[in-house]
Amino acid sequence: MVWSRALPRAGFAVSAAVVAGNIAEPPQRKLSIYPEPEREIVVLDSPSVLETQIGVARRAVTGVAHDVHAQVHGVVSKWIDIEHAVEHRVKSLLAPDESLTPAVLYVGVASLSGSILSRNRSIFTRALLPTAFFYLSVNHFLPKTTKNVSAYAGSLEEKHFPVLAQKHAVAIAHTRMTWERLREAGITGRDKFQVGLGSALRKVQDVTGLKVQEALGRGIITSSKEVVEKAKEASQPVGDATVETAPPGEKALEEETKRLV
Repeated sequence: MVWSRALPRAGFAVSAAVVAGNIAEPPQRKLSIYPEPEREIVVLDSPSVLETQIGVARRAVTGVAHDVHAQVHGVVSKWIDIEHAVEHRVKSLLAPDESLTPAVLYVGVASLSGSILSRNRSIFTRALLPTAFFYLSVNHFLPKTTKNVSAYAGSLEEKHFPVLAQKHAVAIAHTRMTWERLREAGITGRDKFQVGLGSALRKVQDVTGLKVQEALGRGIITSSKEVVEKAKEASQPVGDATVETAPPGEKALEEETKRLV
């Protein structure tokens, strides 16, 4: 009786275990008759902390190098622009009809000669004489170039130092006025000397009867103003012709002078 009751319970337990095992096992995939493609294996590269720091440092150094290169390139470009500007300015200052090759050599020789001549002189002479020789020689051998350089220096002075340029202009004006006064005084003194000498020679000629003026080849000595006025009067046009006035006494004196020469 007991055996008969336990038997159905055992069979029920076995059936439940079989069913549970079938449910737990996954269904087997059916194999294909064709070869399966190879699976792609993807490897993920994850950098370490050291590699990350090295990359940051490398990028920083590369950026600094690019900045330095850009700055150096900018400086070189500015220098090239300055060279072109200087070259253009020098070409504009040089006169095309003046050759620098012998002229600069002559100016250097003149300046060196001034230094040699003032070697055993005072400090003032040693400073002034070479400068004077240089100024005179450069104005003689390169007059147009010197004029262009002076004009350019004056424009720079007016642009950057207007007060100094104004004082410089006033000093130049006073110097020119002084020079003109000295020149006029020299011309006046020369004229007075010539007039006095002429009167003295005429007196000697009147006293002795000798033709001293003709012998000396001076003729009638007149002042510069009188000569200019006579030249203007002689060159005044009358109608279509130019009247030239010459006293017969002067013609005779000129003929006598030519004969004596």
